[in-house]
Amino acid sequence: MSDLGRRRFITGAGATLGAGAALGLATAAITGGPSPAGAADGSAAPAPARTFEYRGEHQAGVVVPAAPHGLVMAFDVRSSDRSELRELFHTLDRSADQVMSGAAFEERAAGFPPYDTGILGPDPGPTDTTVVIGLGHSMFDDRFGLSERAPAELRPMPKFANDFLVRAERSHGDLSITISANSAEAVVHAQRQLLRSTRGDLVPRWSREGFNHIRPDAGPGEAPGRNLMGFLDGTANLDPADADLMRDRVWVAPSDVTDRHEPDWAVGGTYQAVRVIRMMTEFWDRTRLAEQEAIFGRHRATGAPLGKERETDEPEFAADLESHIARANPRTPGSERNRILRRGFNYAGGFDENDQLDQGLLFVSYQRSLEDGFVTVQRRLDGEALEEYIRPIGGGFFFVPPAPAAGEFLGERLLA
Repeated sequence: MSDLGRRRFITGAGATLGAGAALGLATAAITGGPSPAGAADGSAAPAPARTFEYRGEHQAGVVVPAAPHGLVMAFDVRSSDRSELRELFHTLDRSADQVMSGAAFEERAAGFPPYDTGILGPDPGPTDTTVVIGLGHSMFDDRFGLSERAPAELRPMPKFANDFLVRAERSHGDLSITISANSAEAVVHAQRQLLRSTRGDLVPRWSREGFNHIRPDAGPGEAPGRNLMGFLDGTANLDPADADLMRDRVWVAPSDVTDRHEPDWAVGGTYQAVRVIRMMTEFWDRTRLAEQEAIFGRHRATGAPLGKERETDEPEFAADLESHIARANPRTPGSERNRILRRGFNYAGGFDENDQLDQGLLFVSYQRSLEDGFVTVQRRLDGEALEEYIRPIGGGFFFVPPAPAAGEFLGERLLA
């Protein structure tokens, strides 16, 4: 029995995800009823809830299907030396493995605190829960003797043209934890289990909860849902089920050790970019639809490029590269290498001190190279018309290590 005093169980039939197995997701257990992500009108059969393997070649949460609920947190690490850091990684390892497995926790006598939150009942079962753990640039300072082991492109997120509201207290961090699941309760359960096991070792720096209404009928190249400006968000995103594409655009490859000077422990990992982007919704809601569509370069109702009929139709930019989609992906020779895997969420945080709605996008992306990916795309977006309606307020860059193999713990190769 592990330190968490857990007992594992298997319910239902195990099912191998063809594309997922190739990506290192290993096996997903399928059981129970449909996921809450499905359409309420029954227009399409929602996917059954699953469990994803924590161990494998890559951290599974990077490439699982889009989730309706999520959370990103960043922390500063209190460990005083590498030995304590090793123990922290061990603890995170056990907790992440437990909540992703859906396994029940051992019952304790009533005179003791229970091992789990109880939010999901005595047998949590499959909830599509994934946990992605990333390391910030500050983790590789002199505290742990890791400065020579840092990923080649990991650095603090620079300030871009529209970043005047970005603040240090809601940016960066030693460590990021990204949780996604099929319900808000499952996300909160995972959050609480991870934090209760690391209390005193991790100091919260910033966090943001998010949500998506997943389109159950979205096909290849179609957006999984809409952003809070009303437009389909995620059209023409990289397909996480395409193992070859993930190897080319997302995962650090063995050749990057020599070609990009990546440390050998980073192979199989990926760079994470997080941006908390506030939307000026009151301003946006008073803007003419024709102007909104010109800013994005798509029809709001269908998601089709302007002048086209279907969401998946190829846009024709001609000499006009001013719309958001033209700047983000101009489809020019060489721009294919700048495509990134977007895995973001909407957020709504009530009202601010000026009685304005605090709503926007919790942008999350993964890429093999920050410079080829997020940084280049963001520089193309600097000065776009959409900047009048959005204000980035925080975020950061993190490196997501490869998942631990059987018998390993997260970061073992880094600390070797």
